[in-house]
Amino acid sequence: MRRAVELAARGLGSTSPNPVVGCVLTDPAGTVVGEGWHRRAGGPHAEVHALREAGEAARGATAYVTLEPCNHTGRTGPCAQALIEAGVRRVVYAVPDPNPQASGGAATLRAAGVDTEAGLLRDEAEEGNIAWLTSVRRGRPYVLWKYAASLDGRIAAADGTSRWISSAASRADVHRLRAEADAVVVGSGTLRADDPHLAVRGVAGAEQPLRVVLDTRATIKPGARVLDDAAPTLIAVAEDADTRHLPGVDLVRLPRDGRGLSVEALLAELHRRGVRSVLLEGGPTLAGAFVAAGAVDRVVGYLAPVLLGAGPTALADAGITTITDALRLTITDSTPIGTDIRVTAVPDITAGPAAATPTALKEH
Repeated sequence: MRRAVELAARGLGSTSPNPVVGCVLTDPAGTVVGEGWHRRAGGPHAEVHALREAGEAARGATAYVTLEPCNHTGRTGPCAQALIEAGVRRVVYAVPDPNPQASGGAATLRAAGVDTEAGLLRDEAEEGNIAWLTSVRRGRPYVLWKYAASLDGRIAAADGTSRWISSAASRADVHRLRAEADAVVVGSGTLRADDPHLAVRGVAGAEQPLRVVLDTRATIKPGARVLDDAAPTLIAVAEDADTRHLPGVDLVRLPRDGRGLSVEALLAELHRRGVRSVLLEGGPTLAGAFVAAGAVDRVVGYLAPVLLGAGPTALADAGITTITDALRLTITDSTPIGTDIRVTAVPDITAGPAAATPTALKEH
């Protein structure tokens, strides 16, 4: 099963709106006879790849699958039925399928006389598929907020310069995060300050994520780098924004909420477009709005051994006015990356109020 989890990870960034899934088949002696993973939406599922590799050796085999085999016909057939027809004797899966349209595979297998077992390495499999699982359970994309800062929490110097606070190794690692995400999101403040490109570089075989700019008043210029043809781009603007200077640009108009755009409306639109994971790259105002809306599922901070003493901080107003309302985090990983430290943390849902309730994206 651990090997199946490793295989599933190979599909990160290329399977949405479907989950990442890995499958390993072993014969009665425990020898691996087939492996597979879901490679892209619309293509064969992990079980089918493994069955094809195993051939006749699948008869009487045990299948180890990271997610309960699907039980519905979409662009591909039901995997539960494929396992039955191949003569698989036993199926061990890590995570029950929470999608009501596809669940029930285990019951179908049992009805056909196939032994089933659930829950093996469930935590590891859930972690590897957390974006898709979150999207199904919450009805919105999974959001990872990434930032790079000095050791004293500054993302730029007092004069606004920020290149480069983090190391080349950290910047390369960010491209890995982009490659694993369905969409990369920034605000217009970051766009004006940095003119970022937001496409993936240096990751072989990566599928480019959707580049999303939150630009309430449609201030983006037609020559912005994010509007080139390296990757698709979506510009989110207010319903009353003047966009006549942006012919041919993919636009979505969102309702205002307070002084900006609705976080919920943005995430709902991205979910409708098949986006299951979002990499939130900046800046501090946009990050504060997502934190205030309770819409940050993971934080990855690249902390550089640099002291600035002044300049903008990584997080702006997040609607938190007292220490008792602080968003408490649990650190899940701390890893040296080049000369920096990459710290990964998730909200601690047991530590009191998770976030404030405002849901507006302030002007960005």
